[in-house]
This record gives sequence, structure tokens and C-alpha cells, in this order.
Amino acid sequence: MNAIMAPLDSFILPGGSSGAAYLHLARTVVRRAERLVSELAGTERVNPEALKYLNRLSDHLFVLGRRINDGGTLDVLWTPGANR
Repeated sequence: MNAIMAPLDSFILPGGSSGAAYLHLARTVVRRAERLVSELAGTERVNPEALKYLNRLSDHLFVLGRRINDGGTLDVLWTPGANR
């Protein structure tokens, strides 16, 4: 899915379509879980595949969100200083 989209030169803000916004929200939840599992791995034994899975899942959700945003053309790009 990622190969057919234009490369990014800016951060993406959640938005565009509602579906993409929900996918970006889901990605933040998965990233939080990844950080918690990583922290847990500092004190407990954690299957390393769990961390790999969470990382790849968050990447997939990001690319899927861009894909749903008409292949990235509807992405809301962050412009430095625009919201000040």
C-alpha cells in the first residue's frame, strides 16, 4: 500500500476522512501499548515478537489511514508555525 503513495515531507495530523482519523487514533493507542510493553520488558520477560507485532501494527494503521485518505491526497499536513 505504501509503495503507490507519494513520499512524505511533513508530519500528518489526524483527519482528512473520518475513517482515517479513527485509524490515526487507533495508531496512538497501539503506540501507547508498545511503550508500555517496552517498559514492562525492562522488569519482566516479554516475548520480543509482541513488540515487533505492535510496531508493525502501528505502521500498518498509519499507512492504511493514508490509503483511506485517497492515497494520501486528503492527508492533513502539519505546517510549522501555522497554528500559533
